[in-house]
Amino acid sequence: MPHRIEVCLKSNLPDPAGRRTKSRIASDLGLQIEDLRVADEFIIDKDFSRDDLQTLVEEVFRDPVIQDAVIDEPLQIPFDWLIEVGFRPGVTDNVARTAREAVQRTLDVKFQPGEGLYTRKLYFIRCGLNRDDVERIARDLLANDLIQTRTVYGPADNRASITVPKVTSRSEAVVRSLDLNVDDDELIRISREGVLALSLEEMQTIRDYYRNTEFLSRRKSVGLGEEVTDCELEVLAQTWSEHCKHKIFNAVIEYTDSGNTREINSLFRTYIQGSTEEIRKRLGERDFCLSVFKDNAGVIRFDDDWNLVVKVETHNSPSALDPYGGALTGIVGVNRDPFGTGLGARLIFNTDVFCFAPPDYKGTIPPRLLHPRRVFEGVREGVEHGGNKSGIPTVNGAVVFDERYLGKPLVYCGTGGIMPAKINGKPAHVKRANPGDHIIMTGGRIGKDGIHGATFSSEELHEGSPVSAVQIGDPITQKRMTDFLLMARDMDLYTSITDNGAGGLSSSVGEMAREAGGAKMHLDRAPLKYPGLQPWEILLSEAQERMTVAVPPENLDTFLALAEELDVEATDLGEFTNDGFFQVLWEGRIAVLLPLDFLHDGLPPMKLSASWKAPEYPEPDVACPADLTPTLIGLMSRWNICSKERLIRQYDHEVQSGTVVKPLVGISNDGPGDAAVQRPVLDRFRGVAVGCGIAPRYSDLDTYWMMAAVIDEAVRNIVSVGADPDHMAGLDNFCWCDPVRSEKTPDGEYKLAQLVRANQALYDITTEYGIPCISGKDSMKNDYSIGNTKISIPPTVLFTAVGIVPDVRQAVTPDFKSAGDCVYVLGMTRDETGGSEYFASQGIIGNKVPKVHSPESAIRMYRALHAAMRDGLVASCHDLSDGGLGVALAESAFSGGLGASVSLKYVPVENVSRADVALFSESQCRFLISVRSERKPDFEKALRGFPLGLIGEVTAEQKLRIEGFTDNAVIDADIHQLKKAWQSPLGT
Repeated sequence: MPHRIEVCLKSNLPDPAGRRTKSRIASDLGLQIEDLRVADEFIIDKDFSRDDLQTLVEEVFRDPVIQDAVIDEPLQIPFDWLIEVGFRPGVTDNVARTAREAVQRTLDVKFQPGEGLYTRKLYFIRCGLNRDDVERIARDLLANDLIQTRTVYGPADNRASITVPKVTSRSEAVVRSLDLNVDDDELIRISREGVLALSLEEMQTIRDYYRNTEFLSRRKSVGLGEEVTDCELEVLAQTWSEHCKHKIFNAVIEYTDSGNTREINSLFRTYIQGSTEEIRKRLGERDFCLSVFKDNAGVIRFDDDWNLVVKVETHNSPSALDPYGGALTGIVGVNRDPFGTGLGARLIFNTDVFCFAPPDYKGTIPPRLLHPRRVFEGVREGVEHGGNKSGIPTVNGAVVFDERYLGKPLVYCGTGGIMPAKINGKPAHVKRANPGDHIIMTGGRIGKDGIHGATFSSEELHEGSPVSAVQIGDPITQKRMTDFLLMARDMDLYTSITDNGAGGLSSSVGEMAREAGGAKMHLDRAPLKYPGLQPWEILLSEAQERMTVAVPPENLDTFLALAEELDVEATDLGEFTNDGFFQVLWEGRIAVLLPLDFLHDGLPPMKLSASWKAPEYPEPDVACPADLTPTLIGLMSRWNICSKERLIRQYDHEVQSGTVVKPLVGISNDGPGDAAVQRPVLDRFRGVAVGCGIAPRYSDLDTYWMMAAVIDEAVRNIVSVGADPDHMAGLDNFCWCDPVRSEKTPDGEYKLAQLVRANQALYDITTEYGIPCISGKDSMKNDYSIGNTKISIPPTVLFTAVGIVPDVRQAVTPDFKSAGDCVYVLGMTRDETGGSEYFASQGIIGNKVPKVHSPESAIRMYRALHAAMRDGLVASCHDLSDGGLGVALAESAFSGGLGASVSLKYVPVENVSRADVALFSESQCRFLISVRSERKPDFEKALRGFPLGLIGEVTAEQKLRIEGFTDNAVIDADIHQLKKAWQSPLGT
């Protein structure tokens, strides 16, 4: 019979989790309760004696100093209502997995098939609420119905019975066949109901290929017929998905602008790959790129002994359904990308950038969506649990708020790694599976979670979006696996490695098969979390914490023995071949027989049309008040400017001891940093800077200048902290609304033209700056459509920049350092308030979008600023972005605990005569810099020829005083007042 152990804090101790939940019930739901206490429940579905259970309580489940526990009976905590929340059958339960391991080790037993351990959370509530209110608390705050069960008990309800959340096994796991010789409507139905996300043309291409006589003859020789198997169709769907094949970025596009039409054959090859090739050609022998656009992450040279590996991914669609699981999967998933690049990298930092609807959103929440505050908290917690438990510091990020992210939040997660330049005398960034190498899957087991993740994320969110696409990562299992594989790497035990991300084994083995020339895999050998999965589900599952490696036959025994010694599961699934086919067997019979050239290159290119016409908005007539102090205070508390300290403090940015410039800086370590600086190799002072740029508001005006701005912002951020402008690389991550014209998207040609213009800007700016794109990702179809409601995100690009800091001891931060220091603005300020936070605060957009006017001049200025930093001339440096000069002055002042007295008369301007424009314009290519007075002549000499204005000085008096173009003060504010406004919205 199953047993139950319930654990809670002693009644005389405060309950922090209960207090936090009580606070969220009040803030998120507006409901007041008297008291709330939280307990843990463990269901053990294995027969144990009472003595054994007592041993487990004392050794595993309870801390006797602070906790009470009961066995096979309910806790005696008084309550008016009790909410019980547990995971649905088959959903990953990390606490249960850890507890199960502890039980086995404590009692020296093994759980047998059919036995298990499960967890639930218990919320004991004292209140005067009715059942409907309590059900609302359970539904809207404590449980996500996609992955969890919830039960509400009154004091008289019986909790004596124990229910076990077991997965229902299917009676038969078989490979089925489908007849594609049907009409077009039926082909579309098969794609839609199977969540294949394949178009009619793609379904027709598959159907026609299965009529090829040579292919049919080969199939007949191995016992297959003319019909496609369900496994084959699923493999083709995930391989051809928008998520994996980037069909829109590789489409043939007829682009029309100002009456002129031209054909673009692949945005990716023309602009992204094209710019990087141009830059590398220009660099010649100085080229620091080692591996770009052909592995899981980009690789550049860090120094002669080490390589830097970086990747940024998105996990938007799963995070819309389950913010916690989606975000946790996002961070542990992107961890595997640098780890699975080349022969493997040691992970050294994480980044995260989130785009949400405002947490104080008051509108109606459409079906299947969650309130933005709940999405915010779930994503934050998911990234926290994934990153912190993996022992990787989270060093950089951003949060953007816009109501259009209600339909789909954007969750960007990035990871950097360091790998030796050579391992056992071979270049570490090069890998290749060879014919005869064994196909080994290591790490976690396969479950039903994550099925159709690739195809699901290639569609808009709709009423049929599958709950099976949701995953929950297990960072502890992943950390154990990566530690093992790094040891195996250094022992030269494998020849190639990749992660089991989108598409699971189908993707990992299918991709590695191209290296060797083929693969033959026995699917029935794969270890499962539970019985009952169909073969195609095992093949496609994206259940987390898994890597596939190619192990030569002579190394197999050593590899498996090392895995067993380190308690990491490793399974031999077959071998790589050179026959040109991807073969999958189920119980000795062929389930998949696909030629590699058709699998990877048979997808017909999309043919799309794009048409650009610049939008025009009413030209705003904004009065400039004489006193702009209230305006600045209001801007400091806007969602897109305010402090994100409450999020940042949840993440460990100190682990590994290499973070030099942290996310929060200044005298109290609570001011905003521009970028992070890390020292990845602790016996040398060479470092890496990582920063980002994101500006979706500018997309409302022109995505060309939006893209130019985000590249420039990312570059400014890392230059601000000391990165060398001649040794930097970028990663482009596009998130777009559906840009394909259809009945649902009548403006598709305009949205596609926006995508074209963004790519044109990427080419123009990166080639001028000499910043090659080394990796990237696109996420299309970021729309919500159910019934008559459609919500599309604003076109959004995150550009991440990494650069080498020659000496981390010379790194610079934004906070003012000393009274008497000279304050400068470097760069030209123009009347560019379109899409600005200043205009947004007044409910207007404007038309004058910020532009990168002369990228060639800008990069020369960045080089001159870097040289001044290397000479020790710069005390502080802060890039000017959201909120412009006014916000930057406030941030640098209160971060340093100092004031400033400045005048707008000395700001370098072009056609600007209004104080509000000078203060709040978001013109690009600008910095706020402080310099010690004795270094003033040297600094001005170093920046001669560039727009530079000495606008004032840092003061000991903690006031920010700004004079306008006359001698009248336009801002006179206490820095503590500014800081309070900045910190208040999200708290500290």
